[in-house]
Amino acid sequence: MKLSPRIRQAITPLRSVMVVYLLVIIILMAFAPLLAPYDPIAQNVALRLQPLFSPGHLLGTDELGRDILSRIMFGAQVELFIALGATLLATVLGTLLGLLGGYFNGLTEVVTMRLMVDVILAFPPIVLALLAVTLYGPGPITLIIAMGVLFAPIFARITYGQVLSTKREEYVDAARTFGAPTIVVLFRTVLANVSAPIIVQFSLTMAAAILMESGLSYLGLGVVPPTPSWGSMVAAGQRYLTTDPHVLLVPGTVIVLTILAFGILGDALRDLLDPKAKKRS
Repeated sequence: MKLSPRIRQAITPLRSVMVVYLLVIIILMAFAPLLAPYDPIAQNVALRLQPLFSPGHLLGTDELGRDILSRIMFGAQVELFIALGATLLATVLGTLLGLLGGYFNGLTEVVTMRLMVDVILAFPPIVLALLAVTLYGPGPITLIIAMGVLFAPIFARITYGQVLSTKREEYVDAARTFGAPTIVVLFRTVLANVSAPIIVQFSLTMAAAILMESGLSYLGLGVVPPTPSWGSMVAAGQRYLTTDPHVLLVPGTVIVLTILAFGILGDALRDLLDPKAKKRS
């Protein structure tokens, strides 16, 4: 089957490899209880700090003798669950604010884009995340809500800018002329035609959410031990960087590749859904 030029442009060898990598991570996450060779929190001090490709431990063991491969697989559940929850919350909240502010203008624009979005953007995201975790305690729900609120302004700004130009299109005027309710015009006419950059930003925000969650877990403010988390694995492994570097490098490499994969996926979606964006950039 002959592919269109747009699809051929979007699909490159590097992007294909990254998509396959993401599929592998998702499969490992979904079937971790079945595929993991060991309990991720089971300790065996007699086998602590086993090197890579040890018998029975493909990626070695950590300082407590826990299987690193099993902890990576169960850690993927934590990372992707939090990242997906935070990104979904940010998408819904930010898109709604941008849609209302861009379509109605006036007082609605002031409340949504100035009093809410601009206030959040005035503070560094990591500082607000640290404040939220300190006040309400670490845990998945706290991280999802905090990061969802922090990433929402990005979606609000994107949606707001797209709506400002889209609402003047003839098909929007036609929908209003034929008596379509405002909510129908907003969600079936306007939102449907500004969804492409939102989808692209969704993938990029997944990468940012994984990075922020890993950073908070590295600082001890993310997922509560002994639940495995990639960030906490990096924090624990840094003490053994000179003697047993695999304890740090394995989870660190997984974090870097996952963030890179979501970023490259966002670029591919941009080329596929909005080919003019690459020319403009």
